[in-house]
Amino acid sequence: MNPPSPSDLFGDLFAAVQEAGLFADSKTFADAIPRSAPEAILRDWKADAPAGNAALAAFVAANFDLPQDEIDVPPDARPLRDHIVELWAALTREPVTPPPGSSLLALPRRHVVPGGRFRELYYWDSFFTMLGLVRSGRQDLVEDMIASFGSLFDRFGHIPNGTRSYYLSRSHPPVFYLMAELSQDRSEAARRERLRWMRIEHGFWMDGEETLDRGGAHRRVVRLADGTLLNRYWDDRAAPRDESWREDVELAQRAPERDAGELWRDIRAAAESGWDFSSRWLGDGRTLETIRTTRLLPIDLNALLFGLEQAIAGEAEALGDSETAAAFARRADARREAINRHLWNPDAGMFADYDLDLGRARDQSTAAQGFALFTGLAPAERAPAVADTMHGLLRAGGLLTTGDDTGQQWDAPNGWAPLHWVAIQGLRAYGQNALADSIAQRWLAMVANHYDATGHLLEKYDVEQCRAGGGGEYGTEIGFGWTNGVTLALMQDLD
Repeated sequence: MNPPSPSDLFGDLFAAVQEAGLFADSKTFADAIPRSAPEAILRDWKADAPAGNAALAAFVAANFDLPQDEIDVPPDARPLRDHIVELWAALTREPVTPPPGSSLLALPRRHVVPGGRFRELYYWDSFFTMLGLVRSGRQDLVEDMIASFGSLFDRFGHIPNGTRSYYLSRSHPPVFYLMAELSQDRSEAARRERLRWMRIEHGFWMDGEETLDRGGAHRRVVRLADGTLLNRYWDDRAAPRDESWREDVELAQRAPERDAGELWRDIRAAAESGWDFSSRWLGDGRTLETIRTTRLLPIDLNALLFGLEQAIAGEAEALGDSETAAAFARRADARREAINRHLWNPDAGMFADYDLDLGRARDQSTAAQGFALFTGLAPAERAPAVADTMHGLLRAGGLLTTGDDTGQQWDAPNGWAPLHWVAIQGLRAYGQNALADSIAQRWLAMVANHYDATGHLLEKYDVEQCRAGGGGEYGTEIGFGWTNGVTLALMQDLD
């Protein structure tokens, strides 16, 4: 049984604190640690509920330890490479044994956190962080993190978005198979263990496939009218997010015509995508009130699941399990065919998310299409067209996430390190080296120039103005795991 989230433990008390806006960041109270048993705190709350925000704040202060300040990364004047290598120590955490009542999940090994307000381990972030760890000679941390993620598979049947109880109802883009490829432990026992974990992940994403009729959907899997299986992002809860409770409640109040549970599930599903939030998911392309994540079959998700199926097939074959290898090779072939049929927009010459309501690929160009090249599922003849559409997203500092400026952080003018790595590697794999090199050089120049001016690396950047990115629910964080990893990897590749 999964550990309860703070909203499960504290119910009306949790809602009252979050909706009162006592903390600028809703994540603060979600990460707080109760000083006594939750039942005792709730008993005191119900016996004499504080009246007014001041009394409520005093009650919280008396009964909870708030999380420490955000991870402090002072400005640095050392060369950029040295800064990144030295920064791993500031972002590394020892094995976690959560105190009673904490939302933290236990982890058996050391791990690297992103930075800023992100004090715990995050799933898809970590692969891009690991790219830098490998190039820093920190293979020990890479192996530790793979083992910690494996422990999450064994306990929960999937890797959650992050290592907090309130993230357990969703995952993140499935990149564990890419992490597994970074391991240098080639013993048969370790390889079989990693293969077992990859199969657990695949089972999580495909749960319910056996009972689906044509046109049906269950959790993260959808069967189209032609019988093919593809996937969507989802969340198993239809409630406000603990870490953004106030924001989600207020969003539902602004959209009284929508079922609140459906709205919150679509918000949570977008959080599972890692793109929280983007015009990709918005019905009108502008406002969160119209979010409809679960009605889309994303190109990045399905490309990664194709990669996972290929990885399982390849490793099973290498370990002598030809039956599993053949089964997953068939799955990968079927998914490749389905993606190329349904998630290709022939008029625009690009891969795009499939809209279940429209019955076709959307017209929006996004950096997510880079995953079709990154995982090798695109036919060679389509690569030039994909490169052309991605070139349309190129700006002074690299690739825009989308071409739409909505105020959401996964839209223009922002660019993100993981999408740059995916695009660059994918373009190179298809011989589109000029564009790949241009993207890499622009990104590195922007990151280096900003570091020289400020002494910091950031979570996201404005690639139009070559400055700190903005938008979204929180400020631009300093650290920062995946920017460090991708930047170091690209610097080494271009040497």
